[in-house]
Order: sequence, then structure tokens, then C-alpha cells
Amino acid sequence: MAEDEPQPWKIPPIVQELAGGVQDEPPSRYVVREQDRPAAAAAAAMPEPIPIVDLSRLSAAGGAGADELAKLQSALQDWGLFLAVGHGMEPEFLAKMMQLTRGFFNLPLEEKQKYSNLVNGRDFRLEGYGNDIVLSEDQTLDWCDRLYLIVEPESRVVPGLWPARPDAFAGALGEHTARCRRDIAGVVLAALARLLGLREDRFAGMMDEGDAMTHARFNYYPRCPRPELVVGLKSHSDASVITVVLVDDAVGGLQVQKPNAGDGVWYDVPIVPNALLVNVGDVIEIMSNGFFKSPVHRAVANAESDRVSLAMFYTLDPEKEIEPLPELVDEKRPRRYGKTTTKDYIAVLFERFARGARAMDTVKIPAAESDSGLQASVK
Repeated sequence: MAEDEPQPWKIPPIVQELAGGVQDEPPSRYVVREQDRPAAAAAAAMPEPIPIVDLSRLSAAGGAGADELAKLQSALQDWGLFLAVGHGMEPEFLAKMMQLTRGFFNLPLEEKQKYSNLVNGRDFRLEGYGNDIVLSEDQTLDWCDRLYLIVEPESRVVPGLWPARPDAFAGALGEHTARCRRDIAGVVLAALARLLGLREDRFAGMMDEGDAMTHARFNYYPRCPRPELVVGLKSHSDASVITVVLVDDAVGGLQVQKPNAGDGVWYDVPIVPNALLVNVGDVIEIMSNGFFKSPVHRAVANAESDRVSLAMFYTLDPEKEIEPLPELVDEKRPRRYGKTTTKDYIAVLFERFARGARAMDTVKIPAAESDSGLQASVK
């Protein structure tokens, strides 16, 4: 093989196309280790439900706002995520976003490949349609296709990668982006700051600095005849500040571990009509010095139906330094995380995600060092 020819294992097939021809077991590259299979760690009964938080009440005066803020704190400390209602997005609009997501993935393959994440059919880029990056020949692949787009700021948007079909796709995504930032991300970040005793714009203001970006990831999980052998998306936590997810309103598949349990037990995230899922990302865990924890989660496949979702990831300027806020470090709560930058951390995340490992482990300061006040940096 010539040096300039891509190695075949780096370019896996589109899973949606592959799934159409799978009658029994999926190809071996998608079969996960026995201990990682969903059947080996079946979802457990929830010890308590994931809280539903009404965002319209978070800023209310008096007891109503305080009660909702307390519910938010409990949700994030117990689960690292919550189900958001009262966000102002009409059920009809959310249904439209789901229909457009499905509409894109149901287009003919040649139409979708106009937006491929393989430049010249061989060189991977983050944005576009296809699979996640493949770094090794023995990497276990996810049972998932995705369309990944930078949607904010406008200066970083690549219009040529935004699908022209379905016809309403670009306009609806622009509206969804604006409403998620204003009505969900901004409200939640202000509430997190209040819970930590910080000024309200402490986190939200960072989203207006430099080239802070919002990424949209449209996921498609095809039906799989042997879902117990694969994972739709391997276990991970998000490298974001926070993540807002519009989940399939008909088919479940998202699972989460309790951040502070450490027992590896998986729980099914329930479907709540017209609710959006909000989870804190690794950046908030680091900056809050561990007060909030970024939850480990995964997606599982389904034997009866396909499934879609749309996740909005909020990230800081690529050069922004990420470390515990000085206001949240003292003798009683010593520094628990080292320093990194957005771009370095995201690079580590993609490399470790491909191997099924967590980027968070590279910035945590061991307990003994933390207790002695030692500080570390990620190089």
C-alpha cells in the first residue's frame, strides 16, 4: 500500500448502511469486551428518580425560587444531570427538531456524504457527517453515526457543512441554538454560580469570551439485532461546560452512573415528554473544584427500533485555562484538579475516548497530593 493511501481500518463503514445487512451478530469491530457489554451490566432500578427542574422558577423571588434552586443542587450532586422543563420551547418546536434530525439521517447516503467528515475521503475532521475518529486497528467501534457542527460563534461556522436538506434544517438549527443558549444554558450557568456563592455571570460570562464555541452533535443509533453485544456510544463524560440534550421521545437508550457512587452501576435515564436533559461537563467539575461532578454516561442500542438525539455542547475559548476557581480553593477544600486549556483537554478527551478511558483522570490530583496542597498541571 502506498504511503499516501489511507489505511482501511481508519475508515469504518456508515453504521446505518452496515446495519441494514446485519441479520445476526454485528461485525467483530463493534463487539465490546464481555465486561463492558450492556447485558453484563444491566441497568439497575433507580434508588431515586432523576429530578425534574422547572427553569422558569429558578429565578423566581421568594420560596419558589429557593426550592427549585435546592432541587437543582440535589440533582447535580446526586446525578450530575437533571431533566429541564419550563424552558419555553414549545412541544411543536421540539418535535420539529426531532423530525429534522431523523429526516437528515433518512436521506440517501450520497446526499449525506456531501457533508462527510473525511476530507478527500480519507483525512478525519471533527465537523461533518460520519463516524468518530478511529486511532487504532483494534479500537472497538460504536454503533452510531453522527453529524457534528460548530454552531456558535458565527465566525467559526462552516456553512458548507450545514445540510441543505431537509429544507428547514438550517433555519431550525439556528433557532434551536439561540433558544438553548438564552433559555437553558444561560439560566443554568447563572444558577450554578449562585449555588457556589459566585456572582451570577461568573460562568455565563466565560461563554462570551474569545472563541467560546457551541457544538451540535446529531446522533443516529441504528437498530441492532444483538444490542447486548454493542454500545451505541461508549462510556464517557463530556469535555464541555454544560451539555443540553434533546433526546428521542419514543425510544430510550441513554444510561448514566451516579458520580459519587463509584460502583459502576448503570441506570436508564427516563423519557419525560418535552423535557431536555442537562448535564454538567468536565469543565464545571474542574472549575467548581469537584463541588459538581461530570457524570459518566453511555448510549445503548435497541433491537426493535433506531434512535436519534441532538446534543449541544458549550465549550470555552480554545486558549482558555481551565483550573479550579481560586474562590473555591482553601485549606478545608484544597485544589483537586490541575491546570489545562480547552484545546489541550479536548485533544486528550478524543484520544482517551477512542480507548474507552476518561480525560478527567489526567487532571485529577491524587488525594495525598491534594491534601498536602501540591498543585499539578497537565502538559
